[in-house]
Amino acid sequence: MTHPMAPFHIEFVPGVTPDKWLRVWARRLADSPIEASPVEDDEALAHLRDGTASMVLLRLPVDRHGLHVIPLYEEVPVVVVSKDHVVAAFDEVEVADLATEVLMQEPDRVPEWADVASPDARERAAAMPPMTTRQAISVVATGSGIVIVPMSVARLHHRKDVVHRPVNGVAPSGVGLAWRADDDDPRIEDFIGIVRGRTERSTRGAAPTADAAETRKPDRGSATPTRASAKGGKPPRSRGRTAQPPRNRASTHRGRGAAGGQGRHKGGR
Repeated sequence: MTHPMAPFHIEFVPGVTPDKWLRVWARRLADSPIEASPVEDDEALAHLRDGTASMVLLRLPVDRHGLHVIPLYEEVPVVVVSKDHVVAAFDEVEVADLATEVLMQEPDRVPEWADVASPDARERAAAMPPMTTRQAISVVATGSGIVIVPMSVARLHHRKDVVHRPVNGVAPSGVGLAWRADDDDPRIEDFIGIVRGRTERSTRGAAPTADAAETRKPDRGSATPTRASAKGGKPPRSRGRTAQPPRNRASTHRGRGAAGGQGRHKGGR
């Protein structure tokens, strides 16, 4: 168990940015020191279990034995290719379109690609030496293969000689917050409250179980419904103010031109 006076230590895997939560912590709990440091995906669970970190922001799924885990959000998977690759000409690709490309990662990390890959591509991918994501992307820049990673990781390792495009048919990458089930440090609940957006005056609830319910994921493809629309009624009247005319988005939206029709936005959801 963490000593109450020791700095509270959290770790986060590549692509995860806890800065906004750390700023809230510094404002609310200025007398309680917190430390945050990056950790590689392969070491995140080990650091959590051996006490190096009190909490870890990591990628899901993970072995939850002895842990509490709160799923936070999901990310779009993208394929990273050289800027001269044929994929660069498209807004997005299907994973089946990458069947003959050589994956610069362990095939088990992208099972959807392994399911559709040609025998030659699978054999060549399996023969690749272990590489970090940064090393793999440097190889991709030469046109020798591809890497499939969450969008935030692709942005983290962005280079001028590579591009990334969303991949359909690959499961989204989940990010969660994990801590040891036997750790009763009260600061854990403080950090959970900050991550979940509780206000300073919010009452702490009971600590979630290892099968904690997944937090609501933002639906980036649609607007949040109003109370009236959810009930099927008419929108409420404005009181004391004259409603402003809606902004004409058509005048500010930049399309792809007549030749391309209605193009899709690149990257993200």
